[in-house]
Parts: sequence; C-alpha cells; structure tokens
Amino acid sequence: MPAPLIGVSTSVTIDESPERAYVNAAYLRAIEQAGGVPVLLAPQLSPTARDALWSRLDGLVLTGGGDVEPARFGEAPHPKTALVSRDRDTLELELVDRALRDDVPMFAICRGLQVLNVALGGTLHQHAPDVFGDRVQHSQGEARHMATHDVKVQTEGTRLGAMLGASELRVNSFHHQAVNRLGRDLRDVAWAPDNVIEAIEHADRRRFVVGVQWHPEELVGHDQAARGLFAAVVDAARGRGKS
Repeated sequence: MPAPLIGVSTSVTIDESPERAYVNAAYLRAIEQAGGVPVLLAPQLSPTARDALWSRLDGLVLTGGGDVEPARFGEAPHPKTALVSRDRDTLELELVDRALRDDVPMFAICRGLQVLNVALGGTLHQHAPDVFGDRVQHSQGEARHMATHDVKVQTEGTRLGAMLGASELRVNSFHHQAVNRLGRDLRDVAWAPDNVIEAIEHADRRRFVVGVQWHPEELVGHDQAARGLFAAVVDAARGRGKS
C-alpha cells in the first residue's frame, strides 16, 4: 500500500517581501521517519487547489507558528500578540472543520492545538505568564531539541496515553498563548507543573484528534515518546486509506 499522504499546514511571512509560505523541516523529517509523505498546505492556495489536495490526503498535521488572532475567540489583542496571519487562521480553521467532517486523523502541535481549541469554540489565555506566572518557562531560551519541563499525562482511558505509553514526559516549549476554556467535545489530558494544559483530544476516542502544546518534531531524534506520536498519526492515516 502506498505511504499515506499527510497534510502539513505552513507558516507565512508577515508584511515581508517577497511573500513566503514555509515550514520547519523538522516536521517533514518526523512525518517521513514515521512512514508518511508530507504535503504542504499553504494559505496562498486557491480554494480549487485546497479541494484537490484535500481529496487526496489521509492525515493532517497542524504546525506551530504565530499567534491565533484574538478576535477569533472574541477578545481584543494583548500587547504581546504577535505574528498574526488572518489568512493562515482561516485556512487552519477550515482544515479542522474538514478533518472533523471527513474523519481524517489530525495531530495538532503548539499553535495547532490552539487553533483546534478555537475552531471548536474554545478560548485562549493570550499571554500565559499573566495567568500562570514564571514557574515554568513556556517560551524557553534553550535549543529547540532540548526538553526543559515536565508534563503529566492522563494515561487511563485516553488516546494520548495509549500513544505515549508514559504518564510523565520531559518536553520542550515555545509558546505564550495557552488553552483557557476548552472547545466543545474536547478534553484536557496532560498538564505542566503550573497547570497549563499541555495536551487535548477529542472526547470520542474513535476519532483521532490529538493536540500537544510542545514540539515533538524537534525531539524525535532522541525521544521514543515523540516518535510514537508521529507513528500513531501516520498509522491512523494508513488505516484510513485501507477503509
């Protein structure tokens, strides 16, 4: 059977020339290592191109990047709000809707988790230090492949727990927005020591809809749990292709 095609959302330049769509290569390597074929989904694509690509995809990875526009969850922007792209928000919110409608396995990373939550009617803390203080550095200064804080995972009865096979992890962290009110049909399943929500998933475990707040794509070279996350979404996509 051909390797499953995994859609990967891209970042975009903000007020720069030339305009670019781009993604960190670590996402692509992690998907390929797990047996999938990454397919880039850029906000600049026309509706016709989006439809043509979507009909061929077996899975979806929503990537990290700039802030979700606060207006998407009914708030004015915080002074720290940065790198907002309305076009990217529009595309990724549409991708969440499509994935849920068509039951396409979806793995959401960092910003992607936040997009998933907002798409289902949830809200975000716009600047986590305002709410949680500085006990945990969620925007770490260390290199991206370095894990800097602990996460506790609810293993019993969760898809994430089955994917990871561990109740505690050491993760990396590069964000300042965080989940506030959960979106409909979502449950929180992992937490940092300061109670920041570190992972969410769909309440219906038959759906492969999982989001993590850290960046496992940067950890796959030395972390089995990170490799397990990408293996799980690629395997789910492969299974969908067989149905």
